[in-house]
Amino acid sequence: MTYLDSIARRRLPQAVVDVVLAALMVVAGLAVPAQPPAGPALRDPDVWRVLLVLLSGLPLAVHHKWPWPVLVITAASVGALQACHYIPPPVGPTGTLLGAPYLGLAVAVFLTAVRSSPRTATLVVAVMIPTVAVAEALMEPGFRTANAVIMTTLLVAAWALGRLFRARKSMARDALERAAAVEREQTANARAAVAQERARIARELHDIVAHNVSLMVVQTIAADRVQDRDGAKAHELHRTIEHTGRAAVGELRRLLQVLRTDETEEGEPSRQPPQPTLKEIPRLVESVSTAGLDVDFHSDGEPAALPAGSELAVYRVVQEALTNTLKHAGHTRTRLTLDWGPDQRLTVRVCDEGRRPGADLLPVKAQVKGTGHGLVGMRERISAVGGTLYTGERPGGGFCVHATVPVPASLPDRGPGPGTAEGGEAA
Repeated sequence: MTYLDSIARRRLPQAVVDVVLAALMVVAGLAVPAQPPAGPALRDPDVWRVLLVLLSGLPLAVHHKWPWPVLVITAASVGALQACHYIPPPVGPTGTLLGAPYLGLAVAVFLTAVRSSPRTATLVVAVMIPTVAVAEALMEPGFRTANAVIMTTLLVAAWALGRLFRARKSMARDALERAAAVEREQTANARAAVAQERARIARELHDIVAHNVSLMVVQTIAADRVQDRDGAKAHELHRTIEHTGRAAVGELRRLLQVLRTDETEEGEPSRQPPQPTLKEIPRLVESVSTAGLDVDFHSDGEPAALPAGSELAVYRVVQEALTNTLKHAGHTRTRLTLDWGPDQRLTVRVCDEGRRPGADLLPVKAQVKGTGHGLVGMRERISAVGGTLYTGERPGGGFCVHATVPVPASLPDRGPGPGTAEGGEAA
């Protein structure tokens, strides 16, 4: 059944359609027409009749290449068949009789109206059809008006049907082009969102790197001052400087990884406040709870030290997930879990129960607003620190965000956060 459906939806090439129509017109035209009981007698079939039938039908095989010449040849051949009394007129003493040649001419008019430009289509209805009608009236003196009206009606109907078919094809093509344009616009918007989020992450990582460099400068000055008085203390400071430098290099590598495109934001980079850490998550939970979200927060396992970029990424993912829950699910129950597993990674889960029946959505306050572009921003942040992110609807209802972040085996003390007195001024 699927195979048959695919065949039905497949469009035949124009050349195949034209060859099939030409063969049908030739076969039907070669059939000997019935002798009318009244009116002029038809001539017996001969070589000239066969040649005229072939000339009226075979050109349809190349109609897709030369629509207008084929139409003229077909009309002239059908007129010659009728003038030589090889076929009966459309209207005679016995009534209306439209044979295969006349139907072939109507098919040629239909195909020309479908495939030709508006100018050619206008020539068909303004010149070709009136010429055929006048010729029919002149060839049949006893039924001038009837023959002219019948042929005009037949050919105008074929022409109108062809233009309607062409208009529908044009509308379908325009719809496909608009859909393609919308898809391109959505792709461009997604890329712009990713670029903007990368720039945001880069600014935040810049603050972290600047803090580490500033801390190294302060520690170097302190080590220089105690070098002569306390060598052990100076040695400890030098070791701390080494660890801080290594951490700064690691964060700098993440920064360069995020900035893997040549796109830059316009304007001066804004100064960011000290970046939040995992210690700020309880305050974030309290904030969204005040806004109306019921959050059940748990932390399992023994917390370990994370790089500043990883802590920031986890915080932002939790913040964005809770904000999205507040926006789309309203007053619902949400479970937030930080799982410090033994496999050197931190697992973050934010799962809600979905919007409750009859509950109205709650307005999102400014203090709990998101920080980026939803799932795109969360995925970029987690990817920048080497983690993975999974999102999706829960089987029983609701939505779940699941992120894993690698935990390094050991990490030196980073000192106070950016912007504090101990850390010095951030660049």
